[in-house]
Amino acid sequence: MIPKLHYISQGNSPKEHLDNIQKACSSGSELVQLRLKNISEKKCLKLATEAREITSHFQTRLIINDYYKIAKAIKADGVHLGKTDCCPLEARKHLYTWQIIGGTANTLQDCETLISKQVDYISLSPFRHAVTKGNIFKVLGLNGYNEIIEALKTETPIIGFGGINTKDVTAILETGISGIAVSDVITKNFDVIRTFNQLLKASSTKELRHTFK
Repeated sequence: MIPKLHYISQGNSPKEHLDNIQKACSSGSELVQLRLKNISEKKCLKLATEAREITSHFQTRLIINDYYKIAKAIKADGVHLGKTDCCPLEARKHLYTWQIIGGTANTLQDCETLISKQVDYISLSPFRHAVTKGNIFKVLGLNGYNEIIEALKTETPIIGFGGINTKDVTAILETGISGIAVSDVITKNFDVIRTFNQLLKASSTKELRHTFK
């Protein structure tokens, strides 16, 4: 089962990424993604190893962004692949069977492609932010999420991402989105993780009650 809240690491230096991962873990995050860009594989391996030590201590799941061979080497819980990263089917050949693969999507077609490549979850963005990695994608908002979820009719968990704050959670989950990924809002205040967790779990409890009525 994929946790409903993903913290995507941020920092002005590799050390800040690790410090922020530790803060996220100690604040109750069930899953963190180590997202390091423009860094050598050797340095990424060192940092990922340290991140694995931190997350293991807190029994938090660790996802490595992009570097699937490193994810296998440190026995991370999985890897997240961007649209220009390795094909999920290729990455799957190198990973342990228990490791999960997530993928980035910005459109319905992206989602369909990832589902055909047997990813374990999809990060669908942007909910609010229009600029990602220097490219401009259509802001999806609640209407975009509704349309894509309705069209997909998939059991693959869809995680919302892109400028999401605590006020958005309830409405986002009502679209059928499984959970959310957050970076900026959490990095600015790690105490907000508790609020996110409460909102996400309260909603899932409500859904269960409705199901079993």
